[in-house]
Amino acid sequence: MLRIEYYVEQFIQMCGITGSAVTVVRFILLVIIAIILASAAGILFRKIVTPIVRNITSRTKTTWDDVLLSDDILKAASRIVPAVVIWILLPMIFTKFDTVHEILERGTAVYITVMSTNLAIVFINSLKLLGNNINSSTQQYFHSFCGVLKIVMIFIAVITVMAIIIDKSPTKLFAGLGATSAIMMLVFKDTISGLVAGIRLTSNNMMRKGDWITVPKAGADGTVEDITLTTVKVRNFDNTIVTVTPQTLVDDSFKNWIGMQESDGRRVSRKIHYDFNSIHPMGELLCDKLVEKGYFKAGDITPDTVNLTAFRRYVERYLAKHAEVNGSMTCMVHQLEPAATGLPVEFYFFLKDKVWENYEHNRDDIFEYIYAITPDFGLKIYQQYIN
Repeated sequence: MLRIEYYVEQFIQMCGITGSAVTVVRFILLVIIAIILASAAGILFRKIVTPIVRNITSRTKTTWDDVLLSDDILKAASRIVPAVVIWILLPMIFTKFDTVHEILERGTAVYITVMSTNLAIVFINSLKLLGNNINSSTQQYFHSFCGVLKIVMIFIAVITVMAIIIDKSPTKLFAGLGATSAIMMLVFKDTISGLVAGIRLTSNNMMRKGDWITVPKAGADGTVEDITLTTVKVRNFDNTIVTVTPQTLVDDSFKNWIGMQESDGRRVSRKIHYDFNSIHPMGELLCDKLVEKGYFKAGDITPDTVNLTAFRRYVERYLAKHAEVNGSMTCMVHQLEPAATGLPVEFYFFLKDKVWENYEHNRDDIFEYIYAITPDFGLKIYQQYIN
């Protein structure tokens, strides 16, 4: 800085400027030099330092340096460099303007604080990318921790900016926060409760990003898209977005379909009510008819066999051999408690294809066949007629 002042004085003398004009010219020249140096520093960082860093990180085999020294981080850092240069040159420019120097110094300090906080937030956001398994509970907990860290950084920045503006030590302001801790707890109540609930969700592996969940109370039935401190974003299957608080998921029950998605099959459980009056022993005519149509082989059933018994045996065999049914999992057709609406029979099995559209079509194909063959066994599905 002394050398810059020396060259400025030499230039003024060479121009033959004397008297009171020397102070004005010196001030103008120093301001111009400060602006040029600050701009040059910013351009140097963006045009030279950033490409060099990008070239070095691209040559390494590791991925963490690409994340922690990404373009967003370097761009945020480039905004601080010119302000630092101005901060260094301010004492040289405003030696005789104490009030202006103090105002600009505080303004520059506030700018550096805000831009440094922005750099820290961009850096924290980049940390979220340092994980390959975004569905892991550890990664979700890490995301929650990053959210808390950003709040802490913003809180510290606000206190620091206030301290700069009122010309007080930040440590004194932090020391005085004890009296206002109750207010702070009230302001950040949702954030704190959300953090605790989020930790419970992730640490117990109750929910992960990408899971299909159903929350009847909130009208949510879809895929978890994002988990933050205060909200869980769910995209329903009709593409509507529902936000649910982590506290709601912890306090109330919700259904997570990840167990079904990771299993070998998706369950089908449906009841069909049969008219009691249609249940009877088959007799020779119906028995021969079922054998003739290929439902059974001769000797598999007798005229004394009840038609519902034969129907259950055939459907169980049909389901076990069906290409879309997982025969290694539970597969049965059984009666439930009789009711006024007939005898309920439950068809319980698992389909191999768990994709929603394929699952629905395969299930409907099976039951349409069951409905179609019911009359062949002399059975009638109960229907209530309303006049």
